[in-house]
Amino acid sequence: MNQDYAVPAVALVVLATVLVGAFGLRVSRTTSDFYVASRTVGPRLNAAAISGEYLSAASFLGIAGLVLVQGPDMLWYPVGYTAGYLVLLLFVAAPLRRSGAYTLPDFAEARLASQQVRRLAGAFVVGVGWLYLLPQLQGAGLTLAVLTGAPEPLGGIIVAAVVVATVAAGGMRSITFVQAFQYWLKLTALLVPALFLVLAWQGDGAPRDAFAEPAAFRAHRVVRIGDDLDLRLSRPLDVTATGTVDGLRYAGQRVPLAAGVHRIARGTLLSFTRRDPVPVADRGSDGDMSTSLASGHGKRPLYATYGLILATFLGTMGLPHVVVRFYTSPHGVAARRTTVAVLGLIGAFYLLPPVYGALGRLYAPELTLTGNADAAVLLLPGRMIGGLGADLLGALVAGGAFAAFLSTASGLTLAVAGVLAQDVLPSRGVRHFRLGTLLAMAVPLAASVLVGGLPVADAVGLAFAVSASSFCPLLVLGIWWRRLTPPGAAMGMLVGGGSAFAAVAATTAGRAGTGTLHALLAWPALWSVPLGFLTMVLVSLATPGRVPTGTAAILARFHLPEELRAEAKA
Repeated sequence: MNQDYAVPAVALVVLATVLVGAFGLRVSRTTSDFYVASRTVGPRLNAAAISGEYLSAASFLGIAGLVLVQGPDMLWYPVGYTAGYLVLLLFVAAPLRRSGAYTLPDFAEARLASQQVRRLAGAFVVGVGWLYLLPQLQGAGLTLAVLTGAPEPLGGIIVAAVVVATVAAGGMRSITFVQAFQYWLKLTALLVPALFLVLAWQGDGAPRDAFAEPAAFRAHRVVRIGDDLDLRLSRPLDVTATGTVDGLRYAGQRVPLAAGVHRIARGTLLSFTRRDPVPVADRGSDGDMSTSLASGHGKRPLYATYGLILATFLGTMGLPHVVVRFYTSPHGVAARRTTVAVLGLIGAFYLLPPVYGALGRLYAPELTLTGNADAAVLLLPGRMIGGLGADLLGALVAGGAFAAFLSTASGLTLAVAGVLAQDVLPSRGVRHFRLGTLLAMAVPLAASVLVGGLPVADAVGLAFAVSASSFCPLLVLGIWWRRLTPPGAAMGMLVGGGSAFAAVAATTAGRAGTGTLHALLAWPALWSVPLGFLTMVLVSLATPGRVPTGTAAILARFHLPEELRAEAKA
């Protein structure tokens, strides 16, 4: 990719973000402006803003990377991400807005009248937010490294600086305009290049079935292996190697590889000729966490697929940066209309990443070996078109990718900052909100600089699993079941969300084992979500005397339209 075009495109996106955020700053005055934009955001603007912050690095880069590596099974990601809003629409959106809360901990306290449940909900908001922020910063680092060769931490640092400045300056008012603008930028940045790439593919005579197995190189490629891995060959293959293969050193010699598994050391250069089959890369044997989910899916595909569907379908309603958006709607009807519009907007967007993943299997198959499959979206214009057209399209894609990091990181930072300002810092004013913004970004930024991580879509999938196991039971039972008690809610979040978080920690630390154990830990939602619901119900039934007084009135407020409540008061 030509950095003479890509770098100015990224700079323009950053500048536009600052300018649009400055517009929001002009109308941000009160604490309510900073937290929920004074609850005056209409459905169309709110839907574009929700779509802007929801379509993260996982959507823009990660889905294409997973489709490139693992094929059509990964299409469940966009299906689950979109379908999650159906649950929001049916069960949560309007009652959540009518609760009058600013944050998820506010909702927990309003429903259950318990400071302990509020603090626990706040801890999970911060944990999920940080878990979700980490891949945004890592994706920004990958993008800038691909564009310029800069050190990977630099991209995350730039995103962190812009996000903190925008959120701290104008709060929800600012990022509402920023995220709505960035949704349309991201959609354009994927749609326009995709049209040209599909036309180039049609005229290239490439195979019609992008998922044909085995994949093969369509041109001579020299691949640098990023980390130690095993190559699995279904038939013998001759490669030219510079580095270490099966413990032996080579310096540009032709190496015959028999069918089976071969150990390739980090930094080794492998030269493949046209029509050579693409070997299957397996990094799971050394505990490398970068492919832990991939290996789990391959060994237990049906279980992994169901776990993915449940996590994405139910996790959406508990994501702190999504839920906080419904507090900005003027009333419950507007919240429902917003959700319907979001379904259309994100559904249109999710038609595009799988196109890049399928084309990547044809034109950039070596990314499965280098560990940089998430870069497929950035590299395809140069591989398929070339010349000035590729430079311009690549610059557009690069700008859209950076918009994805900025918009999602803004929403997450605001959600976490709101909880920190209300439940951790000594005051709830604008000044402490700004301090909370700094704290909300500092931890994931430090983690992104110090440690590696999962591919962005995998990391976000794990955040969904924790969200689904903790907040989904709290919201569904809190809105629809009058017998929920504070001990039940607390134990349900601890058992469901805590077990999912422990599974996530084991997976990302490379301690998930193999076989069935690995699948259970890498895709925990299938058991941790029912565990959270069951614990909440059983503990609540065991503590009937702890049902808060006034529960009937609270639930009536959640479910009665605002007009009826106003008439009743009159």
